[in-house]
Amino acid sequence: MVTEEAEMKIYSEGSRIIIRSGGSQLWAEPWGKDSLRIRMTNEPQMDTNNWALEEKPDGDNAEIRTETVDTTDPWYKGEEYSHYHSSGVNYYLTNGKITVKADYEGKLSFYNQRGELLTEEYVRNRNRINRYCVPLRIEARELKCIPGSTDHRLYARFEAFDDERIYGMGQYQEKNLNKKGASLELCHRNSQASVPFMLSSRGYGFLWNNPAVGSVVFGANKTEWYAQSTKKLDYFITAGDTPAEIEENYTAAVGRAPRMPEYGLGYWQCKLRYRTQEELLSVAREHKRRGLPMDAIVIDFFHWTRQGDFKFEPRDWPDPEGMVKELKELGIETVVSVWPTIDEKSENFGEMAENGYLVSADRGSGLHMTWMGNTVFYDATNPGAQKFVWEKCRENYYKYGIRCFWLDEAEPEYGPYDFDNYRYYAGPALQCTNIYPKMYAKGFYDGLKSEGESDVMSLVRCAWAGSQKYGVLTWSGDIHSSFRAMREQLQAGLNMGIAGIPWWTSDIGGFLGGDISDEGFRELLVRWFEWGAFCPVFRMHGERSPWHEREEEYIDGVRQLTSGQDNEVWSFGEENYEILKKYLFIRERLRPYIRECMDRASESGEPVIRPLFFDFSGDPKAWETEDAYMFGPDILVAPIMEEGARERTVYLPEGAVWTDAYTKKVYEGGQTVVCPAPIDIIPVFYRGGKDLGIMG
Repeated sequence: MVTEEAEMKIYSEGSRIIIRSGGSQLWAEPWGKDSLRIRMTNEPQMDTNNWALEEKPDGDNAEIRTETVDTTDPWYKGEEYSHYHSSGVNYYLTNGKITVKADYEGKLSFYNQRGELLTEEYVRNRNRINRYCVPLRIEARELKCIPGSTDHRLYARFEAFDDERIYGMGQYQEKNLNKKGASLELCHRNSQASVPFMLSSRGYGFLWNNPAVGSVVFGANKTEWYAQSTKKLDYFITAGDTPAEIEENYTAAVGRAPRMPEYGLGYWQCKLRYRTQEELLSVAREHKRRGLPMDAIVIDFFHWTRQGDFKFEPRDWPDPEGMVKELKELGIETVVSVWPTIDEKSENFGEMAENGYLVSADRGSGLHMTWMGNTVFYDATNPGAQKFVWEKCRENYYKYGIRCFWLDEAEPEYGPYDFDNYRYYAGPALQCTNIYPKMYAKGFYDGLKSEGESDVMSLVRCAWAGSQKYGVLTWSGDIHSSFRAMREQLQAGLNMGIAGIPWWTSDIGGFLGGDISDEGFRELLVRWFEWGAFCPVFRMHGERSPWHEREEEYIDGVRQLTSGQDNEVWSFGEENYEILKKYLFIRERLRPYIRECMDRASESGEPVIRPLFFDFSGDPKAWETEDAYMFGPDILVAPIMEEGARERTVYLPEGAVWTDAYTKKVYEGGQTVVCPAPIDIIPVFYRGGKDLGIMG
């Protein structure tokens, strides 16, 4: 924002509005259909990093007009008016359904095609008294130089609106779907994925196109975005008449998920952890012996020699090629865990260090994680490091027939999260660390594509804006085994979808603290399993307690990791087994429908699971409902997320008729109903009077 002391100039070049003041410059320009991009720097040249906006989408329909306005102070009348008369020029850039107004003082306001205000910058100064005037000297945009550097702290402020509801922003471990009133950290942690795209109930979407560590506060008095260290302000804003239009415009700018591989539609079996090849195969064989569907089985961490070797330990995994072959014959895809941690004793450590393929530290020992070894993260922002790691995985995994990788620790999970201490090929971590999981996935996506693979998917423990175009299936990290955590995952999954990440899953039953003999945990697992059947990816995982004892703590100088208890569908009692078995087959009957949903996500960016308002934006109660969701356009799901609950209320949005999937009873929309929910039932409704027949 322009200060009252600065000399300011506003003008247009082509389809771009430019504001210059002192040493700063701001660009406002069209960026795809119904969308704009705003950039500002204090440097002579605009920083060239595009971050999430790597390719400008088609669809610009830009027009610029000007308006001369009277800026004379109101107390001047008669002859004084003529003497002191002044005027200014407002600039308007319209691109389809969105218009930005740059007024004569440099303030930006955004409107839809009906002239309705979407949002505007927050300014509090006394330059003119013929508009709201407060002498606080608070500007909307501030790039404040960090002493002794060319970097800046960045603040961007917008007005708050009492009627606004805000959704998206990625994955946070909290219960509220609506982020209005929230203070959010803009950085990644285990179970936290900052994907800084928000969708507003006022009819716009906003991407903070900056991977720097920072924060955003969606306050009652103002919205304030902050970056600790950066080169520029950069954001994308789009308008639409429906949430679906907004989502389509946004994903056109940052990218969409590719086609979901067929094995992604079914059931995934996983635990922490299958210790040997024979243990894994015995589970797969038993699954098939019982006639149960399974599409993928996961080999978790520490199947390797050392962290950073990227290869199987031959003692426990003697014949990977034969193992993968047998699994494929059973119709099961093999998924293998890869960590970005490189042990200082790894056979690859020296070469990677010499080539600059490791994240560096500005101070201290240089170690980033010391769990199960002294390790450093590889630098996934370095194209050379990406290629190096992929080549190792190609040689030691891909050649055996493994096509799907579990890219764990993708935040990365620094211990501690001292972002000011780390430095990447792409720049200081403070400025770009949030890009790490996207680049981690890109390395494997590019590698698999180079081998001729068409449908690429990687299970990744974090994501950033645009990660989805690299085939990212995000899961919600090492969450607690509790109903509270289950409730938090519901909002996490829905907000990840709004943030543009349609492939999402959680650890069914939670990751931490589940005792398989505890009846309370068994109830939780059953309820979570029922819900998991109606999530984008249906995946069992967790470190079930009590843990097995280590047979040996060290073998050949390598610390050994044991595993948790059994985590198969038959591990929780015969009665529960029958329920879990039932939902395995419900998921199978869902496959054709899920395929349609996944294809829509690839074609238009439509989330697979989404809040009710996505499909019923004209219903105010749909915006308020946070405990149920749409699974694609035709199925409403109301998970049971309270211990001991055997019924629950469900709001059915107006504008449709709804059929109870179990009783076949038909309801008019716009009402709340009470649904029975015995332990083997999750309330599900079909839209439009259909019967999809998935309940058998």
